[in-house]
Amino acid sequence: MKHIKKISSYSAGIGLGALLAVGLAGCQQRSDNQATTAQPQQKNAFVIIEEVAPGKYKVAEEFPAKETRIVLKKLDGTEKVLTKEEMDELIKKEAAKIENGTSPLTSPNGEQVAQQGGLSLGEAILASAAGAMIGSWIGSKLFNNPNYQKTRRAGYKTPSAYNRSVNSFKKGSRSASTRSTTRRSGFFGTNRATSSGSRGSFYGG
Repeated sequence: MKHIKKISSYSAGIGLGALLAVGLAGCQQRSDNQATTAQPQQKNAFVIIEEVAPGKYKVAEEFPAKETRIVLKKLDGTEKVLTKEEMDELIKKEAAKIENGTSPLTSPNGEQVAQQGGLSLGEAILASAAGAMIGSWIGSKLFNNPNYQKTRRAGYKTPSAYNRSVNSFKKGSRSASTRSTTRRSGFFGTNRATSSGSRGSFYGG
């Protein structure tokens, strides 16, 4: 497994906002021309997942980004960025649990499980905004499940972290819609741009 450089060197002496700024800047790998034709920015997320107990995790912070990145903060203070292969493997394991009905994410008592102890790493990923992108192929088995909606809210470290996430992605959705309408407006493009720019928000905003 490829080792990913630690984030801790960036965080020394700076706040969380600066850490996120560094992470987001590092994720901008597409050219300006590619970005104009890519999916709206709010469809990707920069997520910090924190280990709150041995093997138990919660979403600490997340914001819209041009590339989906998940930073894992462990109990021992170390940090790493999950690789795509690691994320895919975790999601596949959780998908099997969802399929056989053993996942807390879709269980009636999942909210209580998340509140009391936290979630597994795969569950925490699916509770985050990144889960809507990485695990979108799971479809209605997860994202249209009312138990999941309750559990994922409890999967955030604090209620304020959840609220910040909701607000930032709604703001990102509105900004993307405005940019898309401005870019494509004209005799043929206005209606299509408005509807296209408003889709894809994880929170329905």
